[in-house]
Amino acid sequence: CKEFIEALEQCHASGWTKFLGVCNRQKDALNHCLRDERLVRTSQNREQAKERKAKTDRALQEFRAL
Repeated sequence: CKEFIEALEQCHASGWTKFLGVCNRQKDALNHCLRDERLVRTSQNREQAKERKAKTDRALQEFRAL
């Protein structure tokens, strides 16, 4: 998303354009990119949490079996 951030910063640096809605397209593109990254990160975290929970459940079952 670095290129979207740079494009938005360049648009904002050009004066009053940020107040007139000229940068909205760049901001929407940045938001879309950040959202996609967040969704990927969320799904990875969810998978890792499932693995940790399964490991914890197995350890608890082994402990109870003693």
